[in-house]
Amino acid sequence: MVDVAANHRRVMERISQAAARTGRDAASIKLLAAAKSQDAELIRAAIAAGVSLIGENYVQEAQAMKARIPQAAEWHMIGHLQRNKAKSAIALFDLIESLDSIALARELDKEGRKAGKRVRTFVEVNLAGEESKTGIAKDRVFLLLQEAAKLTNITIEGLMTVPPFRENPDDARPYFRELRELLGRMQELQLPNMDLKELSMGMSHDYPVAIEEGATIVRIGTALFGPRKA
Repeated sequence: MVDVAANHRRVMERISQAAARTGRDAASIKLLAAAKSQDAELIRAAIAAGVSLIGENYVQEAQAMKARIPQAAEWHMIGHLQRNKAKSAIALFDLIESLDSIALARELDKEGRKAGKRVRTFVEVNLAGEESKTGIAKDRVFLLLQEAAKLTNITIEGLMTVPPFRENPDDARPYFRELRELLGRMQELQLPNMDLKELSMGMSHDYPVAIEEGATIVRIGTALFGPRKA
């Protein structure tokens, strides 16, 4: 049995150390437990240990998992979201981290209006232009924000990215820095329906580097739960 509480303590200690290296307050950095393919008892253990954000990659998995999790938590969609799943997603999730097109923004806005709900989102940015990954190209983020600013039932609260995997975590630093700088430029626009303050970046392999570069949310799976089931 994985000792999730002990793993959580280790991750939180590394978060504190990374924050201290750059003079940041560790309390400003949130740990999101990436629940993909994990057992419900491990997610319950993570919440009991102090995790308040849970991330799922798929709508169907989130439906099944939430039914087995009695504890209160904030649920984030961190995987690619198809437009035809928008209605289900806004019913299940507190925040969509994977907004990657104006078409999806409009669909979320439409379904949010029907549900009487303001949909919280992050824009997922594919900084390296990897064809194997989702996310909007960095040179199209401004256009997406401009168009989303016209919508009434959606709020964009930050940016998210998954950089190319590198054996040396420090090699991901330029991507994390680039996302932070992009957020700064977008903040200067002061567009309506924007509350751009969050940077969701960094996973088990490289989250200390992401924190050094400004991450406010780190998405942790393996470091909390051990290797993912096949």
